[in-house]
Amino acid sequence: MDFIRSNIWLILIVLNYTLALSAVVTILLKKLNPTKALSYIIGLLAFPGLGLVVYYLFGKEYRKTKIFSRKNVLNQSVIKKIQDQLELDNKKIDEVDEILDEKSKLIPLLYNNENSKLTINNEVKLIKNGDKKFELLFEDLKKAEHHIHLEYFIIKDDQIGTELFDILCEKAEDGVEVRIVIDDVGSSITSKTKTRLKDCGIEMHSFMPVLFSRFTGQMNYRDHRKIIVIDGKIGYVGGVNISDQYVNANNKRYWRDTHLRMVGEAVKQLQILFFTSWDFASGDELEISKTYFPDHDCEENVPLQIAASGPDTDWSNIMEAIFVAITNATDYIYITTPYFIPNDEIITALQVASRSNIKVKIIVPKKSDSWIAEYATNSYLERLLEASIEVYQYTKGFIHAKTMVIDGVFSSVGTANMDYRSFNINFEVNALVYDKELSKELKALFNDDLKDTEKLDLKSWTNRPKRVKLVEAIARLMAPLL
Repeated sequence: MDFIRSNIWLILIVLNYTLALSAVVTILLKKLNPTKALSYIIGLLAFPGLGLVVYYLFGKEYRKTKIFSRKNVLNQSVIKKIQDQLELDNKKIDEVDEILDEKSKLIPLLYNNENSKLTINNEVKLIKNGDKKFELLFEDLKKAEHHIHLEYFIIKDDQIGTELFDILCEKAEDGVEVRIVIDDVGSSITSKTKTRLKDCGIEMHSFMPVLFSRFTGQMNYRDHRKIIVIDGKIGYVGGVNISDQYVNANNKRYWRDTHLRMVGEAVKQLQILFFTSWDFASGDELEISKTYFPDHDCEENVPLQIAASGPDTDWSNIMEAIFVAITNATDYIYITTPYFIPNDEIITALQVASRSNIKVKIIVPKKSDSWIAEYATNSYLERLLEASIEVYQYTKGFIHAKTMVIDGVFSSVGTANMDYRSFNINFEVNALVYDKELSKELKALFNDDLKDTEKLDLKSWTNRPKRVKLVEAIARLMAPLL
């Protein structure tokens, strides 16, 4: 013991570099991007202790590992049958070609991924802001007959949250199955409310619970999805969480957001995603029946894919879908995002598109809800302006919408930001819609939002103070932590 006490620092240093060298070997064997690999190696060797913490929090790749296994759900016969039914035959693919006319190849219609099958028999409704979303949602919830499934990054038991819980308790007491998955870091629900929900018969589980959620920030893999499935027939997905912050009637600062309501075959994909999260969060091996996947007979035929990504998927599906959409554009690309902290692939794709005479416009907030995210976003804008990309800063309030519309036929509405965490760390879900009418609506919303923006000028933006640029550079380095 005396030897240990007198040599404690030497022992810790030896232990640190033993673990660090082991991590370096792992990094080299993974054949990562050289820049990324070198950054981790320098951090591990130059910063004892801190380097290990950063690597084990952000450097380890959790895709396809047991901690995020989906096999309990995906191996069930009902799910396999539903997935088989979602496969399109050649006749249906030809019908989609006719619907989309010459733009049908904007993105390969059958994006080869098990979570992104194309469905046709769908109706969709674009929703502007939380006020309208909750109005429609509460009306749908009150009509629920069999089950209600919610999966949310943020649910709070404030005014709008309490109104939601009142409806859910009433439905649960009437015999409707109610299941909720909340992210343990993003959500804030009191013990009193949790007890009330349990007493009402509502099942609720936290996704990856942590001991001190208030102090963890976003330093773990989080469930950033916003999914609601009602009776397996109606689905909601988009940027609006459940909190007074998202309702302008109760919010001191104007909050601009976009959501999507859908009816049809695509709801089955949302249902499967919910069950994979429920299986992981609850630990229950729930036996899934056909009752959760009723047949649909929609009057409309809107082609739609549900793209999901996270540590439980083999590929960065949403990032890849965005990349393919950008590189296949021929006329214009309009993007709205609250956080623009992308990888080099997306930056390059946007620059090449703009330099190829494709009109590229991007809306970001002028004042973010996070000063670090704001500075990190601003650090990327000069590269866009240099490529003649039009960048607009939203000034009316905070723009939280995560949307993209391309060439008047392709739209994306979902939970994924244009940032490192959404592309690589968090669990996300986007609806990819191939429909001229929805694209027209989304383009109109984009142009309407432009009225409340300031357009950036390359010369004046380049001349901003050096101290500001320094803060931006530091914030950019912290991007994985945002």
